[in-house]
Amino acid sequence: MNARLNAAIEYGPLGVFLLTYVVGGRFLGEIDQILAATAAIMLATVIALSVAWTVQRRVPKVPLVSGVLLMVFGGLTLWLQDPVFIKMKPTIVYLLFAAVLFTGLAVRRPLLKPLLGHAWQLTDAGWNALTRRFGMFFLVLAGLNEVVWRTQSTDFWVNYKVFGTMGLIFVFTALQIGLIQRYQLPEQAAPEDES
Repeated sequence: MNARLNAAIEYGPLGVFLLTYVVGGRFLGEIDQILAATAAIMLATVIALSVAWTVQRRVPKVPLVSGVLLMVFGGLTLWLQDPVFIKMKPTIVYLLFAAVLFTGLAVRRPLLKPLLGHAWQLTDAGWNALTRRFGMFFLVLAGLNEVVWRTQSTDFWVNYKVFGTMGLIFVFTALQIGLIQRYQLPEQAAPEDES
């Protein structure tokens, strides 16, 4: 799948969530605003995952897991008319990702390698170190989400979820460049032309 389509599948529903929330703020009360945004992201996620399936006959694991949890917590939000569930969803996703990564390390199988091995060629020690760092980072994100949604307004949480979290992920990943370079496998020499 090309990079643009992949980005649209992963980030498109989040954009729909933000747009619906912002537009809903002009016409709806606070609870109805977050409920409308929740319904919109659920629908956008179903469409995005359907497009992924149609184009490549498979659905990427991370958006699929996040989508399933979104359906559960978004469904509870809509059913009970309580935005607490949609605000808790990122915490659960980050804790799940951390648990999966640490479990992979415990059984000596760094699970970032099958996910990111196409982008980076690292030694086993490099994959272990990167997996450990990402596991810890997801624990930090889970804690931050809990602090933000429990202490700040819904408007602040929405902006943190969309812009703050993405910014933190970008900065954290950029900070891993030194580790990636340190454990990078040497590139394979191109075979000589035998003509």
